[in-house]
Amino acid sequence: MSSLDLAQGSTTTRAELAEAYGGSQYGGGIVPANQSHNIFVFSDPAAGKEHDYTFDGRADDDEFGVLYLYTGAGQGTGDQQMTDRNRALLNHVQAGRDVHLFVADGTLGFSATTIQRYIGQVVVDPVQPYEERWTQVDGEPGRRLYVFRLRPAPGVTLALTAKDTMQAAPTTEALPVPPAAAEPASASATPVATEQHGTDATTADVTGGLRTVFRREGRLTAAFEALLVSHGHVVHRFQIPVAGERGALLTDLYDATDNVLYEAKGKASRDHVRMAIGQLLDYRRHIDVPDGLRLAVLLPEEPSADLRDLLNVEGIALVTQTAEGGFVGFPLPAAGA
Repeated sequence: MSSLDLAQGSTTTRAELAEAYGGSQYGGGIVPANQSHNIFVFSDPAAGKEHDYTFDGRADDDEFGVLYLYTGAGQGTGDQQMTDRNRALLNHVQAGRDVHLFVADGTLGFSATTIQRYIGQVVVDPVQPYEERWTQVDGEPGRRLYVFRLRPAPGVTLALTAKDTMQAAPTTEALPVPPAAAEPASASATPVATEQHGTDATTADVTGGLRTVFRREGRLTAAFEALLVSHGHVVHRFQIPVAGERGALLTDLYDATDNVLYEAKGKASRDHVRMAIGQLLDYRRHIDVPDGLRLAVLLPEEPSADLRDLLNVEGIALVTQTAEGGFVGFPLPAAGA
C-alpha cells in the first residue's frame, strides 16, 4: 500500500499532489489517483455552504472515537448518486486504495489556488459507511446527499484542529424527508485485515458485530416500509438539526397515514429496546405532526416478556418480523382501543 510523503498538518496544493501521486488537480472533492493507489478527499465546508449544505467537519466523537463527516460528489442539481467517485470512495478497501483527507485552509497568496492542509489517512466507517442527508429549501426537502463517515486509519491520529469542527445548528427544525434509498452494495462491509495496515488491531475487531446489526436493521426497515406502502400508506422520515448541536438526528419510518413513528433495531436485546424507547421520546419532542402521534418499536424478533411489559407500560407499540418475513403487530390497533 502506498503512503504520502507528507507530514500530517502540513500544507500543499492539488497541483502538487497530482504531480507527485497522479489524479486530477481540477474539479471534484473525491480524486482517485490510480497510479499510486490513493484516493484524495478534499473537504471544504465553506464551498459546501454555497451549494446549500454544511455537513462537512468533525462530528462529536462516539464510542469508536474520531468521526469526520464528508459530503460526497455531485454539487449540481438533483440527488447525489452512489456512482463513479462516490462508489470509488465507498469501495476503497476492496480496491486496495488508501484514502487521504485534506481540508481547505485559505488560498495561496493573492491567487485563487486553495491551500490543502493534510489531515491524515482515513477509512470509510465499516459499521455505517455513510448517512443520507437532505438540503432544505423553504422548509421543504431539496437534494439528497451522501455524507460519508470517515474514521482514522488504524494506527493514525488525525491532525484535526478546533476550526475543523462541524458548525452547530443555529435552530431546531424538523424536516420531513423521503425514506432512505436502498443501500448500495459496499465492499466496506468486508473486514479490514490486520496485515493491510500493519497494526495490532483491526477495524473488524471493533465493529464486526455492529456491522451485522446495522445491515439487519436496514433490511428490516426496508421490508416494513414496503409493507406500509403496499397498504397505501404515506411514509417518510424526519431530519432534525438541533440548535447548538452538530450534525442532525434522523428518524426511522414515520407512517403519516396512521400517525405512527417507528424506531427499528437490529436486535431485540434490552440495550437495543431501551435505546429505541429513548430515541422515540427524543424525536417526539421535535416533530410537528397531528395530535395523537403513536410510537412503535420495530424488531426482527420477539423480545423478552419483561421488555414487552416495559413497552406496554410506556404506551409504545411493538411490531416484530416473523421467520417467514411477515410482521406481527401491524396494523396497530386503533388509537384508544
